[in-house]
Amino acid sequence: MRIVRLFTRTSVLVVILVFLGSWGFLVHRTTQQLAIYKLPNAMQPFFYKNMQELVKNSTRPDERRNKDTTEATKHFIDIEVYGENAINDMPLLWEDAVKKYTKDTLLKYGYVPYHIIAMQQQLTDAFKAKDKEKILFYAADIGHYIQDAHVPLHTSINYDGQLTNQKGLHALWESVVPEIEMNTYQLYSKHKAKYIKNIPASIWNAVRKSNALLTDVFAKEIEVSKQFVDSTKYRIQIRRGKEVKYYTTAFAKAYSESLKPTINNQLVASADLVADFWYTAWVNAGKPDLSIILNEEEKLQLKTQQKAYKKNTLIKDGLLIAKKDSKSDE
Repeated sequence: MRIVRLFTRTSVLVVILVFLGSWGFLVHRTTQQLAIYKLPNAMQPFFYKNMQELVKNSTRPDERRNKDTTEATKHFIDIEVYGENAINDMPLLWEDAVKKYTKDTLLKYGYVPYHIIAMQQQLTDAFKAKDKEKILFYAADIGHYIQDAHVPLHTSINYDGQLTNQKGLHALWESVVPEIEMNTYQLYSKHKAKYIKNIPASIWNAVRKSNALLTDVFAKEIEVSKQFVDSTKYRIQIRRGKEVKYYTTAFAKAYSESLKPTINNQLVASADLVADFWYTAWVNAGKPDLSIILNEEEKLQLKTQQKAYKKNTLIKDGLLIAKKDSKSDE
């Protein structure tokens, strides 16, 4: 989410992004919850016990941007700025990137993969110290950044389609479509948290996969737009007391259909990787005893949720926290 830039390029479509909160109020929270179901028995009770906090705080990095001027560029990387084949040639490590591009350049044009690598060490240290508050803090935050790395438009300087006369594309892809289509998504995956041998390579692989989706992100919007006129592509809506220009459901659904399951797949992939990063930090910390025992009611609740997760009925059964939260955010 590029609020630091979008506020300097005011338009009614920008309002969409501000109010929907990027992947914030829906996908960030959904992904955080799904990641917990993928954890091993030695970790899951601790994370489940603190699920409400982890889900709620999945949006905290976005909220920090209002007070911290250094926050915004931790969420993306404008890969084109770093060279023609930078997506494949970028150094995996921060120190090497600084030598090649300078720190000021990285801080200006985004460095999400490097920030994730640094946060992984902080989470590992928190596990080593058995510091509950820090574990929950860094687990929630690193989840957010990993999720952002799975958004194709977070890997491009044309992050909102503003360079190709497609302004508002950012909100369409990561906010409007998921809000409309979430009930149809397949949220379950067979993935179980696995150990990551090479943290830098793992997150860079995710960034490359996101970047590879950009061609369709832009091209499909142009293709679908040919089927609509302004009056059928957009509608005016009152949101939180303000008049905003908003994509119509028909257009969002057509765009979603043109992308096939891309957004759904990225959501699930981000949940898988969040679980892997949490698990890897725990293992690298020496697998500390998290000392959490669920009571019988909590065990039953977790079992019920796990069953619904596997059947992909979390939303239908009213068990997806993000859906409950989204109603209160209206």
